[in-house]
Amino acid sequence: MKTFPSESKTYTDRVTGVTVRQLTDYAAHSYHLYFTNPGWWDNGRRLLFGSDRGNASNLFSMELSNGRITQITDNPPGYRGSFQNAYLNPTRDEAFHIADGTVRAIDLHTGRIRTLFTIPDGWGAGNESCTADGKYVVCSLKQKVDIGPVDLGAGYVGFREMFEAHPLCRVIRIRTDRENGDYEVLHEERNWIGHVNASSTQPNLLTFCHEGPWHLVDQRIWGLDMDTKKVWKIRPQVPGEIVGHEYWMTDGKRIGYHGIGTDEVAFYGSCLHDGSDVVEIPYPHDSNHFHSNTPEFVVADGPQKDLTPHVLLSRFDRETRTFDGPRVLCIHRGSRHIQHLHVHPRFSPDGKQVLYTSDPRGYGNLYLVDLPKFESLPKLSELKR
Repeated sequence: MKTFPSESKTYTDRVTGVTVRQLTDYAAHSYHLYFTNPGWWDNGRRLLFGSDRGNASNLFSMELSNGRITQITDNPPGYRGSFQNAYLNPTRDEAFHIADGTVRAIDLHTGRIRTLFTIPDGWGAGNESCTADGKYVVCSLKQKVDIGPVDLGAGYVGFREMFEAHPLCRVIRIRTDRENGDYEVLHEERNWIGHVNASSTQPNLLTFCHEGPWHLVDQRIWGLDMDTKKVWKIRPQVPGEIVGHEYWMTDGKRIGYHGIGTDEVAFYGSCLHDGSDVVEIPYPHDSNHFHSNTPEFVVADGPQKDLTPHVLLSRFDRETRTFDGPRVLCIHRGSRHIQHLHVHPRFSPDGKQVLYTSDPRGYGNLYLVDLPKFESLPKLSELKR
């Protein structure tokens, strides 16, 4: 496999004084995995990312100690795809990826690809993840429908049309220890299903969503028990509410999300996978994505309309049920122009760093920030506009 020297460099954020480490610096977009998909592997020493360098989309790995980059896949120039949804096996060094009509496993040490499953004609697959025991890839399977132009990665072209078509969709699981195997249907319905996220600790649990424009989807977040195939609503919605961007927290039992209530006030929330212990706090700061390892500490991508958008941190007090903050970690200046350029800030598994993607100088790159003491950061309300 090809290796490349470090592209890493650091700078001091001009608003907060925090040291920001830019991990990549190449005249092509580079991006970390989707914020629900942890990209750290080798006991946290390496990080997976996708990049279009060399005029081809490929999967790469970086040694965080020295910044050295290894190219894992070897797609030819002109190959277009996305590795944003690649998902690590928590039990061995491989990643799962859907491309070219197959669900595949990629050995992270050799780059060898195993085909686990070939997608049937007339269907498409996506939103893959891996169960906590490493035994199954779970994903959505969607029957193809003719709705005209579709480009969900750039401008969400066809997004509403796909929702209104109500395609036949399945939640499926595939064995990871077999090649060219079959799949098991866990759930099927005529609604657009996406974001199939397996719990990080409970091998039998996953969430999926009803995809589409948030203001039109009547119930976004669903739970599924793979042992019983029981399906239930998580955080039931009432007409007029919008909810989404759900993710599992580190315990694999609690789910975070955000939305806007019937009073048109934005909020951040979390609950247990059975829908109990709901905590929702007003968060009127125009952020598009949130992440947290625990309910107590939340990172967000900051105002979309601000000329200098920020990465924001908030600390939750369970006794008062209020947020301290948000406080500004750094300026990201991300355009969010296409999916690969969504900031998608997320905590490292140990909670000591924040990773995000941004394109302040035109090309998407990865950035990593060590967290200082929360109290040392300025409050968003204190910054000059």
